[in-house]
Amino acid sequence: MTVRLPDHISLVSVPGPEDGDRPAAVLLDGRTGEYWQLNGTAHLILRTLLDGASRTDTARALGTAHPEAAARADSDVRDIITRLTTVGLLEVS
Repeated sequence: MTVRLPDHISLVSVPGPEDGDRPAAVLLDGRTGEYWQLNGTAHLILRTLLDGASRTDTARALGTAHPEAAARADSDVRDIITRLTTVGLLEVS
């Protein structure tokens, strides 16, 4: 599985409000000016996938970053992929 952002979507890191150290992100649609905020966890998932990691490796990275939630890491990764793909912010092949 390969994921990428459509050409008109930009990913911009911003300071995360929840813990200060983990950056969140904004996805900006260059065509419409609309934007979507991602929390630090969603940003970690997306950045890891965009860097070429598999879904399994991404879930492993998420579980390492958040050991208390490791049991649901795979479903969290699938959920982010599905949500971003559904609204046209992510392309999966």
